[in-house]
Amino acid sequence: MEKKSRAMPDSSNSPAGDAESSGGPFGMLGLAIKKVIGVGDGDRSLRAQLEEAIDEHEGENGHDEAVEGASPNGDLSPVERQMLRNLLHFSEHDADDVAVPRGEIVAVDAALGWDELVAQFYEHGHSRMPVYRETLDNVIGMIHIKDVFAFLAKGKTPPRDWTVLMRQPLYVPQARGALDVLADMRSRRVHLAIVLDEFSGTDGIITIEDLVEEIVGEIEDEHDETPEALIVPIGEGMWDCDARAELDDVAQLVDPRLAEVEEAVDTLGGLAFVLAEAVPQVGARLDHPSGWRIEVTAADETHVTRLRLHAPETVADADPVQ
Repeated sequence: MEKKSRAMPDSSNSPAGDAESSGGPFGMLGLAIKKVIGVGDGDRSLRAQLEEAIDEHEGENGHDEAVEGASPNGDLSPVERQMLRNLLHFSEHDADDVAVPRGEIVAVDAALGWDELVAQFYEHGHSRMPVYRETLDNVIGMIHIKDVFAFLAKGKTPPRDWTVLMRQPLYVPQARGALDVLADMRSRRVHLAIVLDEFSGTDGIITIEDLVEEIVGEIEDEHDETPEALIVPIGEGMWDCDARAELDDVAQLVDPRLAEVEEAVDTLGGLAFVLAEAVPQVGARLDHPSGWRIEVTAADETHVTRLRLHAPETVADADPVQ
């Protein structure tokens, strides 16, 4: 599912002075960290000192600086400060936090023919895709576009069973730290990880790009389409939603109560599954404890794809959450 890969530089043998003299965002971040260490309070963690230093910097300079580029006075720009914040909190995330959810995984069935496999790469534009047998819970490997392209470019006859070209991805539990997953990818030189739930089923996938984006922000390339709105008001207290909509976004745009769920679900589709205790069928109406009703408007055998939210009568005519 990965759109592009980025090799992570190995800085284990680089002296701190090299980082400082290299310039750019990371060089400036290194200078900031060194400064905080030099004047830091030994009773507080370095993380807390850095957070406080960033907060004080923003308080002194306001939020009206240019979004791109360095600050006029040579200090940290807003982009650099945000990257530093993301880096400080990166170790707090686990694999489940950064993974592409199961419902968004683009994978290929090992039973597909060669032409169908090529068509999948053409349609989705990914460089790597998980390969499963019969069900997505049985991922047996991954296929890389360059192993397929080698046959296409030279006009060679492909193998009768293309699964012999598969490579092995990483398999990691949901609770494994994101930083540990990155270290695993670097040491194994593998850029795709399958995230497993407590029953060893496929919960999601992680690519190098997903991990890098946790620090530098969203990375878009020529294959990325303009994102569509996943939560759209349609009047009369109703909202048309993509099942991939994050509950945090639903809480912000619609009603915070919709995100109050004890189970470990992150999306509106996951919430529908929890309420129905199964994959709900098209036309099903699920009652949320808050009084909202969730109507399934599109689904297949494995998951729902579109939903419609119906507001409780008491708030049907109220304005959306701002």
